[in-house]
Amino acid sequence: MKVVLAPDSFKENMTALQAAQAMERGVHDVYPDAETVMVPMSDGGEGFVDAVCAAWGAESVTAPTVDALGRPLRAAYGLDGDRAVMDVAGCAGLELIAPADRDVLRSNTAGLGLLIKDAVGRGARTIVLGIGGSATNDAGLGMLTALGARLRSGRGEAVPPYPDQFERINEVDTSELLPQLAGTRFQVACDVTNPLTGPTGATAVFGPQKGVTPGMVPALDRALAHVARVSGHEPEADTPGAGAAGGLGFALRVFLGASLEPGVELVSRAVGLADAVTGADLVLTGEGSVDAQTLAGKTPAGVTAVAAQAGVPCVVFAGRIRDGAENLLDHGVRDLVKVGPADEPLELALRHGPENLRRAVGDYLRRCSPAGAGQLCVTSTDLST
Repeated sequence: MKVVLAPDSFKENMTALQAAQAMERGVHDVYPDAETVMVPMSDGGEGFVDAVCAAWGAESVTAPTVDALGRPLRAAYGLDGDRAVMDVAGCAGLELIAPADRDVLRSNTAGLGLLIKDAVGRGARTIVLGIGGSATNDAGLGMLTALGARLRSGRGEAVPPYPDQFERINEVDTSELLPQLAGTRFQVACDVTNPLTGPTGATAVFGPQKGVTPGMVPALDRALAHVARVSGHEPEADTPGAGAAGGLGFALRVFLGASLEPGVELVSRAVGLADAVTGADLVLTGEGSVDAQTLAGKTPAGVTAVAAQAGVPCVVFAGRIRDGAENLLDHGVRDLVKVGPADEPLELALRHGPENLRRAVGDYLRRCSPAGAGQLCVTSTDLST
Protein backbone atom coordinates (compact mmCIF):
# COMPACT_ATOMS: atom_id res chain seq x y z
CA MET A 1 0.00 0.00 0.00
CA LYS A 2 1.34 3.44 -0.97
CA VAL A 3 0.23 6.59 0.84
CA VAL A 4 1.33 10.09 -0.21
CA LEU A 5 1.53 12.66 2.60
CA ALA A 6 1.24 16.20 1.19
CA PRO A 7 0.10 18.64 3.88
CA ASP A 8 0.71 22.36 4.18
CA SER A 9 1.86 23.82 7.48
CA PHE A 10 -0.59 24.01 10.38
CA LYS A 11 -0.23 27.67 11.30
CA GLU A 12 1.48 28.36 14.66
CA ASN A 13 1.54 24.61 15.23
CA MET A 14 3.49 22.48 12.73
CA THR A 15 5.58 23.06 9.66
CA ALA A 16 4.53 21.14 6.56
CA LEU A 17 7.39 18.71 7.13
CA GLN A 18 6.39 18.15 10.76
CA ALA A 19 2.80 17.58 9.68
CA ALA A 20 3.91 15.04 7.06
CA GLN A 21 6.00 13.25 9.67
CA ALA A 22 3.05 13.11 12.08
CA MET A 23 0.86 11.71 9.29
CA GLU A 24 3.50 9.11 8.50
CA ARG A 25 3.52 7.93 12.11
CA GLY A 26 -0.26 7.68 12.02
CA VAL A 27 -0.17 5.56 8.87
CA HIS A 28 2.47 3.23 10.29
CA ASP A 29 0.52 2.84 13.53
CA VAL A 30 -2.11 1.03 11.47
CA TYR A 31 -0.13 -0.27 8.47
CA PRO A 32 3.51 -0.76 9.57
CA ASP A 33 4.55 -1.99 6.13
CA ALA A 34 2.88 0.79 4.12
CA GLU A 35 5.04 2.74 1.69
CA THR A 36 4.79 6.41 2.63
CA VAL A 37 5.97 9.29 0.45
CA MET A 38 6.29 12.67 2.17
CA VAL A 39 5.78 15.72 -0.05
CA PRO A 40 5.55 18.82 2.21
CA MET A 41 3.52 21.52 0.47
CA SER A 42 2.86 25.26 0.50
CA ASP A 43 0.68 27.67 -1.44
CA GLY A 44 3.23 30.50 -1.36
CA GLY A 45 3.18 31.58 2.29
CA GLU A 46 4.90 30.10 5.32
CA GLY A 47 6.90 26.99 4.48
CA PHE A 48 7.25 27.86 0.79
CA VAL A 49 11.05 27.94 0.82
CA ASP A 50 11.32 24.75 2.86
CA ALA A 51 8.99 22.84 0.54
CA VAL A 52 10.75 23.85 -2.67
CA CYS A 53 14.26 23.52 -1.22
CA ALA A 54 13.53 19.99 -0.06
CA ALA A 55 12.36 19.03 -3.54
CA TRP A 56 15.29 20.68 -5.31
CA GLY A 57 17.93 19.62 -2.80
CA ALA A 58 18.84 23.32 -2.73
CA GLU A 59 21.51 24.87 -0.54
CA SER A 60 20.16 27.03 2.27
CA VAL A 61 21.67 30.51 2.20
CA THR A 62 21.28 33.18 4.86
CA ALA A 63 21.73 36.84 4.05
CA PRO A 64 21.46 40.13 5.94
CA THR A 65 18.22 41.95 5.30
CA VAL A 66 15.51 43.88 7.18
CA ASP A 67 11.98 43.19 8.31
CA ALA A 68 8.96 45.23 7.23
CA LEU A 69 9.82 47.94 9.76
CA GLY A 70 13.43 48.15 8.62
CA ARG A 71 14.88 46.30 11.59
CA PRO A 72 17.97 44.19 10.74
CA LEU A 73 17.68 40.41 10.57
CA ARG A 74 19.08 37.48 8.63
CA ALA A 75 16.74 35.55 6.38
CA ALA A 76 17.15 32.22 4.62
CA TYR A 77 16.51 31.38 1.00
CA GLY A 78 17.41 28.46 -1.24
CA LEU A 79 20.03 28.44 -3.98
CA ASP A 80 20.35 25.69 -6.56
CA GLY A 81 22.79 26.61 -9.30
CA ASP A 82 21.37 29.58 -11.17
CA ARG A 83 17.95 29.43 -9.53
CA ALA A 84 16.85 30.69 -6.13
CA VAL A 85 13.70 30.27 -4.05
CA MET A 86 12.61 32.78 -1.43
CA ASP A 87 9.49 34.19 0.18
CA VAL A 88 8.16 37.44 1.57
CA ALA A 89 7.13 35.78 4.83
CA GLY A 90 10.78 35.27 5.79
CA CYS A 91 11.77 38.94 5.51
CA ALA A 92 8.73 41.22 5.34
CA GLY A 93 6.28 38.78 6.90
CA LEU A 94 3.43 39.62 9.24
CA GLU A 95 4.46 36.97 11.75
CA LEU A 96 7.85 38.70 12.20
CA ILE A 97 6.11 41.77 13.63
CA ALA A 98 4.49 41.68 17.06
CA PRO A 99 0.82 42.77 16.90
CA ALA A 100 1.55 45.86 18.99
CA ASP A 101 4.29 46.93 16.56
CA ARG A 102 2.42 46.53 13.27
CA ASP A 103 2.30 49.78 11.31
CA VAL A 104 1.41 49.58 7.63
CA LEU A 105 2.10 53.30 7.12
CA ARG A 106 5.77 52.79 7.99
CA SER A 107 6.31 49.32 6.56
CA ASN A 108 7.73 48.24 3.22
CA THR A 109 9.23 45.36 1.23
CA ALA A 110 12.85 46.56 1.13
CA GLY A 111 13.89 43.32 2.86
CA LEU A 112 12.73 41.30 -0.13
CA GLY A 113 14.70 43.54 -2.47
CA LEU A 114 17.85 42.94 -0.42
CA LEU A 115 17.38 39.16 -0.68
CA ILE A 116 16.85 39.38 -4.44
CA LYS A 117 19.99 41.52 -4.71
CA ASP A 118 21.96 38.93 -2.76
CA ALA A 119 20.66 36.08 -4.92
CA VAL A 120 21.44 37.70 -8.28
CA GLY A 121 24.84 38.62 -6.88
CA ARG A 122 25.44 34.90 -6.34
CA GLY A 123 24.46 34.12 -9.92
CA ALA A 124 20.74 33.38 -9.66
CA ARG A 125 18.91 34.05 -12.92
CA THR A 126 15.60 32.39 -12.03
CA ILE A 127 13.89 33.40 -8.81
CA VAL A 128 10.90 31.45 -7.57
CA LEU A 129 9.09 33.63 -5.08
CA GLY A 130 6.25 33.06 -2.62
CA ILE A 131 4.41 36.23 -1.67
CA GLY A 132 1.94 35.08 0.98
CA GLY A 133 1.97 36.41 4.53
CA SER A 134 3.31 39.93 4.01
CA ALA A 135 3.05 42.72 6.59
CA THR A 136 3.11 45.43 3.93
CA ASN A 137 0.88 47.59 1.74
CA ASP A 138 3.56 49.42 -0.27
CA ALA A 139 2.88 48.35 -3.88
CA GLY A 140 6.34 46.77 -3.85
CA LEU A 141 8.12 50.14 -3.82
CA GLY A 142 10.35 49.14 -0.91
CA MET A 143 11.59 46.16 -2.93
CA LEU A 144 12.19 48.34 -5.98
CA THR A 145 14.18 50.97 -4.11
CA ALA A 146 16.39 48.27 -2.57
CA LEU A 147 17.07 47.12 -6.14
CA GLY A 148 18.06 50.59 -7.34
CA ALA A 149 14.81 52.41 -8.20
CA ARG A 150 14.35 56.04 -7.15
CA LEU A 151 11.16 57.74 -6.01
CA ARG A 152 11.08 61.51 -6.61
CA SER A 153 8.71 64.32 -5.76
CA GLY A 154 7.68 67.07 -8.15
CA ARG A 155 10.68 69.06 -6.91
CA GLY A 156 13.05 66.18 -7.57
CA GLU A 157 13.41 65.33 -3.88
CA ALA A 158 13.83 61.69 -2.81
CA VAL A 159 10.65 60.20 -1.35
CA PRO A 160 10.96 57.24 1.05
CA PRO A 161 8.96 54.09 0.15
CA TYR A 162 6.38 54.41 2.93
CA PRO A 163 2.66 54.46 2.13
CA ASP A 164 2.08 57.68 4.07
CA GLN A 165 4.51 59.41 1.67
CA PHE A 166 3.19 58.00 -1.62
CA GLU A 167 1.10 60.98 -2.65
CA ARG A 168 4.32 63.05 -2.74
CA ILE A 169 5.72 60.80 -5.49
CA ASN A 170 5.83 62.32 -8.94
CA GLU A 171 8.19 59.81 -10.59
CA VAL A 172 9.14 56.15 -10.19
CA ASP A 173 12.56 55.99 -11.86
CA THR A 174 13.70 52.45 -12.61
CA SER A 175 16.57 53.39 -14.92
CA GLU A 176 19.15 52.38 -12.31
CA LEU A 177 17.75 48.99 -11.37
CA LEU A 178 20.42 46.31 -11.00
CA PRO A 179 21.55 45.39 -14.53
CA GLN A 180 21.38 41.65 -13.72
CA LEU A 181 17.62 41.93 -13.29
CA ALA A 182 17.17 42.37 -17.04
CA GLY A 183 18.17 38.73 -17.53
CA THR A 184 16.44 37.35 -14.46
CA ARG A 185 13.20 35.39 -14.64
CA PHE A 186 10.71 35.73 -11.79
CA GLN A 187 8.13 33.03 -11.11
CA VAL A 188 5.71 34.15 -8.42
CA ALA A 189 3.45 31.92 -6.34
CA CYS A 190 0.34 34.03 -5.93
CA ASP A 191 -2.84 32.53 -4.55
CA VAL A 192 -5.10 35.60 -4.90
CA THR A 193 -6.61 37.36 -7.92
CA ASN A 194 -7.36 40.74 -6.33
CA PRO A 195 -6.59 43.96 -8.23
CA LEU A 196 -4.37 46.66 -6.74
CA THR A 197 -7.13 49.05 -5.69
CA GLY A 198 -10.86 49.30 -5.12
CA PRO A 199 -13.28 47.37 -2.90
CA THR A 200 -11.58 44.05 -3.70
CA GLY A 201 -8.08 45.51 -3.77
CA ALA A 202 -5.01 45.11 -1.58
CA THR A 203 -5.97 47.63 1.10
CA ALA A 204 -9.66 46.84 1.49
CA VAL A 205 -9.29 43.07 1.56
CA PHE A 206 -5.89 42.37 3.12
CA GLY A 207 -5.23 45.59 5.03
CA PRO A 208 -7.33 44.74 8.12
CA GLN A 209 -5.21 41.69 8.97
CA LYS A 210 -2.14 43.96 8.89
CA GLY A 211 -3.60 46.55 11.24
CA VAL A 212 -5.40 48.81 8.77
CA THR A 213 -8.52 50.33 10.34
CA PRO A 214 -11.65 51.08 8.29
CA GLY A 215 -10.88 54.79 8.49
CA MET A 216 -7.44 54.27 6.94
CA VAL A 217 -8.64 52.34 3.88
CA PRO A 218 -9.64 55.27 1.59
CA ALA A 219 -6.33 57.14 1.99
CA LEU A 220 -4.20 54.03 1.53
CA ASP A 221 -6.22 52.97 -1.49
CA ARG A 222 -5.71 56.41 -3.03
CA ALA A 223 -2.00 56.12 -2.33
CA LEU A 224 -1.74 52.86 -4.28
CA ALA A 225 -3.79 54.29 -7.13
CA HIS A 226 -1.43 57.28 -7.20
CA VAL A 227 1.59 54.98 -7.51
CA ALA A 228 0.01 53.17 -10.46
CA ARG A 229 -0.80 56.48 -12.15
CA VAL A 230 2.56 58.27 -11.76
CA SER A 231 4.48 55.14 -12.70
CA GLY A 232 2.64 55.05 -16.01
CA HIS A 233 1.03 51.68 -15.34
CA GLU A 234 -2.49 52.58 -14.25
CA PRO A 235 -4.20 49.99 -16.51
CA GLU A 236 -2.13 47.18 -14.96
CA ALA A 237 -3.62 47.98 -11.54
CA ASP A 238 -6.64 45.91 -12.54
CA THR A 239 -4.58 42.84 -13.44
CA PRO A 240 -5.55 39.77 -11.36
CA GLY A 241 -2.98 39.35 -8.60
CA ALA A 242 -1.80 42.99 -8.68
CA GLY A 243 -3.17 43.40 -5.15
CA ALA A 244 -1.32 40.38 -3.74
CA ALA A 245 0.95 41.07 -0.76
CA GLY A 246 -0.15 44.69 -0.46
CA GLY A 247 0.47 45.43 -4.12
CA LEU A 248 3.76 43.58 -4.41
CA GLY A 249 2.19 41.55 -7.21
CA PHE A 250 1.79 44.79 -9.17
CA ALA A 251 5.47 45.76 -8.86
CA LEU A 252 6.77 42.29 -9.64
CA ARG A 253 4.70 41.99 -12.79
CA VAL A 254 5.06 45.55 -14.09
CA PHE A 255 8.68 46.35 -13.25
CA LEU A 256 10.34 42.92 -13.12
CA GLY A 257 8.29 41.08 -15.74
CA ALA A 258 7.23 38.36 -13.31
CA SER A 259 4.73 35.66 -14.14
CA LEU A 260 2.12 35.15 -11.43
CA GLU A 261 0.44 31.77 -10.99
CA PRO A 262 -1.47 29.95 -8.26
CA GLY A 263 1.03 29.06 -5.56
CA VAL A 264 -0.08 25.51 -5.03
CA GLU A 265 0.24 24.81 -8.77
CA LEU A 266 3.76 26.22 -8.85
CA VAL A 267 4.77 24.25 -5.74
CA SER A 268 3.12 21.05 -7.01
CA ARG A 269 5.22 21.27 -10.15
CA ALA A 270 8.40 22.18 -8.28
CA VAL A 271 8.13 19.30 -5.81
CA GLY A 272 6.98 16.70 -8.34
CA LEU A 273 3.66 15.98 -6.68
CA ALA A 274 2.11 14.37 -9.76
CA ASP A 275 4.96 11.86 -9.99
CA ALA A 276 4.69 11.08 -6.27
CA VAL A 277 0.95 10.42 -6.55
CA THR A 278 1.33 8.00 -9.46
CA GLY A 279 0.53 4.49 -8.26
CA ALA A 280 -0.64 5.64 -4.80
CA ASP A 281 -3.62 4.16 -2.99
CA LEU A 282 -4.36 7.23 -0.92
CA VAL A 283 -3.29 10.88 -0.58
CA LEU A 284 -3.46 12.71 2.76
CA THR A 285 -3.28 16.50 2.89
CA GLY A 286 -4.41 19.29 5.20
CA GLU A 287 -3.64 22.53 6.99
CA GLY A 288 -4.67 24.37 10.12
CA SER A 289 -8.06 25.51 8.91
CA VAL A 290 -10.30 24.75 5.94
CA ASP A 291 -13.34 26.78 4.92
CA ALA A 292 -15.13 28.18 1.89
CA GLN A 293 -11.94 29.90 0.72
CA THR A 294 -9.93 26.67 0.57
CA LEU A 295 -11.15 26.01 -2.95
CA ALA A 296 -9.63 29.33 -4.08
CA GLY A 297 -6.10 28.02 -4.56
CA LYS A 298 -5.25 26.71 -1.10
CA THR A 299 -3.06 23.64 -0.67
CA PRO A 300 -5.75 21.02 0.14
CA ALA A 301 -7.67 21.92 -3.02
CA GLY A 302 -4.55 21.88 -5.17
CA VAL A 303 -3.36 18.54 -3.83
CA THR A 304 -6.83 17.08 -4.31
CA ALA A 305 -6.86 18.21 -7.94
CA VAL A 306 -3.57 16.41 -8.62
CA ALA A 307 -4.80 13.28 -6.82
CA ALA A 308 -8.10 13.32 -8.71
CA GLN A 309 -6.30 13.52 -12.04
CA ALA A 310 -4.44 10.35 -11.08
CA GLY A 311 -7.62 8.67 -9.85
CA VAL A 312 -6.38 8.50 -6.25
CA PRO A 313 -8.69 9.30 -3.28
CA CYS A 314 -7.67 12.28 -1.15
CA VAL A 315 -8.49 12.99 2.50
CA VAL A 316 -8.15 16.43 4.13
CA PHE A 317 -7.18 16.84 7.80
CA ALA A 318 -7.60 20.19 9.58
CA GLY A 319 -7.56 21.63 13.06
CA ARG A 320 -10.63 23.72 12.23
CA ILE A 321 -13.35 22.82 9.74
CA ARG A 322 -15.48 25.88 9.13
CA ASP A 323 -18.61 26.71 7.14
CA GLY A 324 -18.15 26.12 3.45
CA ALA A 325 -15.47 23.45 3.85
CA GLU A 326 -18.05 20.86 2.88
CA ASN A 327 -17.83 22.24 -0.67
CA LEU A 328 -14.53 20.37 -0.96
CA LEU A 329 -16.51 17.14 -0.96
CA ASP A 330 -17.96 18.19 -4.32
CA HIS A 331 -14.50 18.80 -5.77
CA GLY A 332 -12.75 15.48 -5.30
CA VAL A 333 -12.12 15.36 -1.53
CA ARG A 334 -13.16 11.97 -0.16
CA ASP A 335 -13.35 13.00 3.50
CA LEU A 336 -12.81 15.93 5.85
CA VAL A 337 -11.30 14.91 9.17
CA LYS A 338 -11.15 17.09 12.28
CA VAL A 339 -7.77 16.97 14.06
CA GLY A 340 -8.01 16.93 17.85
CA PRO A 341 -11.00 16.88 20.22
CA ALA A 342 -13.71 19.39 19.38
CA ASP A 343 -13.67 20.83 22.92
CA GLU A 344 -9.88 21.07 23.27
CA PRO A 345 -8.73 24.65 24.12
CA LEU A 346 -6.64 26.31 21.42
CA GLU A 347 -3.54 26.48 23.63
CA LEU A 348 -3.63 22.73 24.17
CA ALA A 349 -4.48 22.02 20.54
CA LEU A 350 -1.35 23.91 19.45
CA ARG A 351 0.78 22.09 22.00
CA HIS A 352 -0.57 18.68 21.05
CA GLY A 353 -0.71 19.29 17.30
CA PRO A 354 1.63 16.54 16.02
CA GLU A 355 0.21 13.90 18.34
CA ASN A 356 -3.38 14.90 17.53
CA LEU A 357 -2.66 14.66 13.80
CA ARG A 358 -1.00 11.28 14.21
CA ARG A 359 -4.00 10.02 16.14
CA ALA A 360 -6.50 11.46 13.64
CA VAL A 361 -4.75 9.69 10.74
CA GLY A 362 -4.59 6.40 12.63
CA ASP A 363 -8.22 6.58 13.72
CA TYR A 364 -9.33 7.36 10.19
CA LEU A 365 -7.44 4.42 8.70
CA ARG A 366 -8.80 2.06 11.34
CA ARG A 367 -12.33 3.09 10.37
CA CYS A 368 -11.41 2.49 6.73
CA SER A 369 -10.27 -1.10 7.03
CA PRO A 370 -8.61 -2.82 4.04
CA ALA A 371 -10.96 -4.01 1.33
CA GLY A 372 -8.32 -6.40 0.10
CA ALA A 373 -4.61 -6.76 -0.40
CA GLY A 374 -3.11 -3.39 -1.24
CA GLN A 375 -6.51 -1.68 -1.26
CA LEU A 376 -8.24 0.73 1.06
CA CYS A 377 -11.93 1.05 1.75
CA VAL A 378 -12.32 4.84 1.84
CA THR A 379 -15.78 6.12 2.63
CA SER A 380 -17.38 9.42 1.73
CA THR A 381 -18.55 9.99 5.29
CA ASP A 382 -17.90 13.46 6.68
CA LEU A 383 -15.84 12.69 9.80
CA SER A 384 -15.47 16.33 10.85
CA THR A 385 -18.04 15.86 13.57
